[in-house]
Amino acid sequence: MSTAASGGNTVEVRGVTVALDGRTVLSGVDLDARAGEWLTVIGPNGAGKSTLLRAVGGALSFTGSVTIFGTSTADLARRARARLVATVPQQPTVPPGMVVEDYVLLGRTPYIPALGRESAADRAVVHRVLERLDLTRFASRPLARLSGGERQRAFLARALAQEAPLLLLDEPTTALDIGHQQEVLDLVDELRRDQGLTVLATTHDLSVAGEYADRLVLLAEGRVAAAGAPAEVLTEELLSRHYGARVRVLPGEHGPLVVPVRW
Repeated sequence: MSTAASGGNTVEVRGVTVALDGRTVLSGVDLDARAGEWLTVIGPNGAGKSTLLRAVGGALSFTGSVTIFGTSTADLARRARARLVATVPQQPTVPPGMVVEDYVLLGRTPYIPALGRESAADRAVVHRVLERLDLTRFASRPLARLSGGERQRAFLARALAQEAPLLLLDEPTTALDIGHQQEVLDLVDELRRDQGLTVLATTHDLSVAGEYADRLVLLAEGRVAAAGAPAEVLTEELLSRHYGARVRVLPGEHGPLVVPVRW
């Protein structure tokens, strides 16, 4: 897989504003994702987390600028961008009846010429990814017949088959039980360390954010309310103010843990 350049920023977001259906969802958002780090965006419902990832990934129009590896996304053709950025959305579109291997092969689309077919090298990439994610035995199985955790690994496999150095994960553990959540998150963290990936993710689970992310960005009402190390962002005062929640923040093994407290 490709690896991010050492040092510097993978992503630079400056003054990004997004309006949807006449409503401003993001307003003047700035953030940096450093090469090789895991940056997680948190915030209450409607804060604009998924919208931000879609803007960075090129799925939404915006004003402001997004720069990836020193190049403005406005100057990147779709195929070139797909070689730099891979996305796992909350609800990926899965063609009916598609089997795992063919679905993962879709990740090689940026490398296949128009009207061409996949090469032996493309197939080799897919097979390596399937093996790495322990999906080889499911290669010929329809995605609809996989468990939640297996299907999430397949979604991740398609993104990894793109060999892009920037991975966007929008709520990657939604609807997974705690065992499958940990399985997916540990796998992403392992791949990040081994392959030099930069991870930009969103999550509603604040304890997961504190445990896995190097840095956090807290969005509230479409603006950056706080940014920094997990211990700087996951504070009882900030969470009470922006989530309207009563919580206790406790030390965890790798970062702060957020526990709700009954009123």
